[in-house]
Amino acid sequence: MLRNVIFALVFILLVTIAALNLWGMLTLGTLNPSETAERDPAANRVVMVFGATGSVGDGLLKAAMLAPEVETIYAVTRRMSPRLEEGAASGRVKVIMHKDFTDYSTLTEQLAEVNTVLWGLGTTSVGADPETYRWIHVDFPVSFVEAWLATRTAGPMAFHNVTGMGTGEAEDAQWAKDKGFAERRVSELAEGTGLRTFGHHSGLVRPTSENANWLTYILEWLATPGHLVIRGVDLGRAMFEISARVEEVPNGAVIDNLDAIRYAKIYNARVE
Repeated sequence: MLRNVIFALVFILLVTIAALNLWGMLTLGTLNPSETAERDPAANRVVMVFGATGSVGDGLLKAAMLAPEVETIYAVTRRMSPRLEEGAASGRVKVIMHKDFTDYSTLTEQLAEVNTVLWGLGTTSVGADPETYRWIHVDFPVSFVEAWLATRTAGPMAFHNVTGMGTGEAEDAQWAKDKGFAERRVSELAEGTGLRTFGHHSGLVRPTSENANWLTYILEWLATPGHLVIRGVDLGRAMFEISARVEEVPNGAVIDNLDAIRYAKIYNARVE
């Protein structure tokens, strides 16, 4: 009996994975990066990273630390992580300890310099209080963009928010609606300025090699056929490539997982 149950569960899991991969192959990839697009070399000169102590944000921070075009990295955080400590010790990262992510009045000097923001700050919707979840995923990024635009409006400026696959105001789940609202609101704030905002509808973001485990690699292998997984470092590199292509991707664009994979591939071919 137990053997039959296990077999059935494994079968259901494999069918689900196959269906998701098929869905990804059929639906993902709405943007086609131009091979001849002009790049602004100053677009990623000063980068600010949020959520660097989390799994996704750690990959974004690592991408920034490895990027030759990035001269200055600000990491805004409540606490430290091994990579933040490493970056601070080497002088590569300027760590800003910050508590209130709806108030950026103490960061005006730094915000006036920033070109690209990598926003990996967030929490799971599972078991989360709806008001707290909205506060983190709507109030935090919207307050930041308002503060940033109060200090500068001239480009190049890009705000990359990792909102995740399934985000959208038309979706049924409240978490998806909240993140979709945040995407729309920051893009509205950016209209008529030099800022472009992007919502990254990423799938499985694989942690950095320092934080990945065997289960991570198995999931990566299973989800690769449908373009449902991307390395955190590659996600950051896709953001840098999109930021640099100042005329190619418009404000408010949604970047799905295959889009990010394509932009990261171009970045890697050019830099590595």
